Amino acid sequence: MKPFMLTPGTLTLADLRSIFKNHTTYQLELNPESFSAINAATKTVVNIISEKKTVYGINTGFGLLASTRIADEDLQLLQKSLVLSHSTGVGQLLDDEVVALVMLLKVNSLSRGYSGIRLEVIQLLIQLFNQRVYPCIPAKGSVGASGDLAPLAHMSCALIGESNVRYQGKVRPAAEVLAELNLKPISLGPKEGLALLNGTNVSTALALKGLFLAENNFMAALVAGALSVDAAMGSSAPFDPRIQEVRGHRGQIEVAKIYRELLTGSEIRLSHEHCDRVQDPYSLRCQPQVMGACLDQMRYTASIMLIEANAVSDNPLVFSDSGDILSGGNFHAEPIALCSDTLATSMCEVGSISERRTALLLDSNLSTLPAFLVNNSGVNSGFMIAQVTAAALVSENKSLAHPSSVDSIPTSANQEDHVSMATYGARRLTDIAENVTAIIAIECLSAAQGIELRKPMKTSSLLDDVIAIIRNKIPFYEKDRFFADDINNMQAIIVDGDFSKLVMNAMSDDIF
Repeated sequence: MKPFMLTPGTLTLADLRSIFKNHTTYQLELNPESFSAINAATKTVVNIISEKKTVYGINTGFGLLASTRIADEDLQLLQKSLVLSHSTGVGQLLDDEVVALVMLLKVNSLSRGYSGIRLEVIQLLIQLFNQRVYPCIPAKGSVGASGDLAPLAHMSCALIGESNVRYQGKVRPAAEVLAELNLKPISLGPKEGLALLNGTNVSTALALKGLFLAENNFMAALVAGALSVDAAMGSSAPFDPRIQEVRGHRGQIEVAKIYRELLTGSEIRLSHEHCDRVQDPYSLRCQPQVMGACLDQMRYTASIMLIEANAVSDNPLVFSDSGDILSGGNFHAEPIALCSDTLATSMCEVGSISERRTALLLDSNLSTLPAFLVNNSGVNSGFMIAQVTAAALVSENKSLAHPSSVDSIPTSANQEDHVSMATYGARRLTDIAENVTAIIAIECLSAAQGIELRKPMKTSSLLDDVIAIIRNKIPFYEKDRFFADDINNMQAIIVDGDFSKLVMNAMSDDIF
């Protein structure tokens, strides 16, 4: 097990990426330096009650019932009732990897000392994380303001011994699993239920998952694009650094460098260095411009997600230095909604240009390769319908990429009259990413086939290594066979990250 000392508010993308991919190997520990801030905020809440003040979220109702004063003897019941009544999620359960991120982000936020929640509540959430006890959180039911109320209520149920958890791969009652692990359910004190339920942690965790999947797809798409350039006997002139530098976009400059590295030493490229083709189609020639723009947008969205991952996003907030408890709107997930929409369109573009390269390779008039990349075409259909699958996924992604942030629907009797829809916006990134993985897989298969049809000419040594990785799992397409297995196996290669490692090795710095 890897110990991870969490200093609240200091998570990095590398931390988040590693914990997302390897959450079962980490043991989370809270930096003791954070304890004083947590305890000070809790004391401020206690003082409010002892002084008989009325403060939203501590001794009032919620939403439209914010003006209703709650008696001191009912404050614990108020918090438990809040958690149970807000557990209204529907749909499939979130994956363990996402739930682990949600728990980490919630601990990170609460531990900054502005939430008025006791240290023992935070420590119980950490214990659940470390014991691999994942609250069952339905995926649907949040509008992304006031925070991810329903999904975070389901997370919080585990702390009070209610509802179900997933433990060792099985869904079981939370109370039963807690007892088995000698953990006691906690009774929530004033404000604690609200602190747990308020926040953008679910939206942010889902967006981070989408980002990490997009990063892997992006690097695989660079490899696929380079393969396609050689398979189509395309020119490397569009990757010349001078072209990129006079425009000035960082992503474009760096992407072109990667293509140059991947194609260096290709016999295929050298064989047509002085051919009479004037220009390649845009899907080959404009890869630095398209992929570079996507990279720039991905980096921007990553920066917003990182800020939100370290943010305090519940309400109201406790400022113990002054004794003030302020009600605001940090639970509104508009930053995540907007950057999820940006990431969605960037991911779709990566898939769109990939499918166009596949279509180019299959067209013998453009590629000069056998029609549909198979000998004896007519008897063999070759890659014909694989490209149809890619086209179908590209079109499906167009619908999925419709901005969710432009939608809003009032809730809570119009008290909460503008919402972000960030939770859906972030959740649908996984669907887009899975489609893009399949699109890139089909291009990889097509381009590898095209390069091998160019023999005895050879591609570059780096791309030859790529083809070897592919051929280790998927043989050359001699004649028609059951094709779905090839696509599935190619997707698995992409997901495993071998191509990402290859691109990282071609760069002197971390691309993300």
